[in-house]
Amino acid sequence: MALPGNLLTTAMAVMPHTDVTRALEAALSLDVPFWPQLPNFSYYEDMYVQAAEHFPGIILNVSERTLRFSIDRFGEELEETLARFDDPEYFDVSETYSAVYHRFLSMDLADRPAIRGQLEGPVSFGFNILDQDERPILFDDTVRPFMLEFMARRLNVQLSRLKRRNANAFMFVDEPGLQFLFSALAGYGDIKAKGDLDAFFAQVDRPRGIHLCGNPDWDFLLNLDLEVLSMDIYTNAEIFSSYAPSIRRFLDKGGTIVWGIVPTGMETFSQEDLPSLIGRLEAVWEALSKKGVDRDRLIAHSMLSPATCCLVNPDKEKTVERAFASVNLMSQQLRETRRLG
Repeated sequence: MALPGNLLTTAMAVMPHTDVTRALEAALSLDVPFWPQLPNFSYYEDMYVQAAEHFPGIILNVSERTLRFSIDRFGEELEETLARFDDPEYFDVSETYSAVYHRFLSMDLADRPAIRGQLEGPVSFGFNILDQDERPILFDDTVRPFMLEFMARRLNVQLSRLKRRNANAFMFVDEPGLQFLFSALAGYGDIKAKGDLDAFFAQVDRPRGIHLCGNPDWDFLLNLDLEVLSMDIYTNAEIFSSYAPSIRRFLDKGGTIVWGIVPTGMETFSQEDLPSLIGRLEAVWEALSKKGVDRDRLIAHSMLSPATCCLVNPDKEKTVERAFASVNLMSQQLRETRRLG
């Protein structure tokens, strides 16, 4: 299937809303909608907590908002989990862990160019979840292979359900932790991560992509076997535009880039307007064009989105919703300029 491009709009799923209906309406305002994740509404909706549902060894304390792991509990619960490995309901997102996912699935979304789901990726999940010794479970050679398969099954079940609502559904694997692979963090580096992510994506149904707001090694990321890369170009424009050969290869194999260009932080958003944001994006495209990336082909394989999610604005959801509206206006203006259908 061909993923949407031509500057259609989407956004990251983590939203500051506590009004479920309002959050869903905002998500549906974009060309490619998604089901929102609402951690301010409930701790169950934290992206790590959602990914941890039914993961053996997890110790969740909702009232204290903590998520931990016990290797002893992992051993006790593993057999039961393995016995449920062929049960799609077991690997899906339950109504307890999302107030909006099942509402989204009940809607008629067939006329959209695509719809999207998401789940926290194994590298970020493994970095963030600590065991009884305060050690990330990613470093555990027993837990890590199971985690890769577990998360792949969760992604596949969700994608299958989304495709029943829209044949062009696709998934974001949220991987903010990838930016730390190339730091001095001991015990897990880029070579090991490449092997694990290759093994992980070999188990994940297509189309699939990675979303992150940080600044990883872009060569590493662009050379993974992905269909979509979603990133914060507002912050990373200069460094990303220096990776023209890898970007060109990514486009050559049919990849789609989601350009996160509109800031969602209240202060930063107030300092920009539509012409300034369009100018920022056009400057990146011009830099890549000068380095041999065909601009028309690039735009045909591009979508637009906010730059990041934001949970801490003083005005709560208002700036985020204004950023969503700005993304739509930017798309409309650029598409009209380029006479895209």
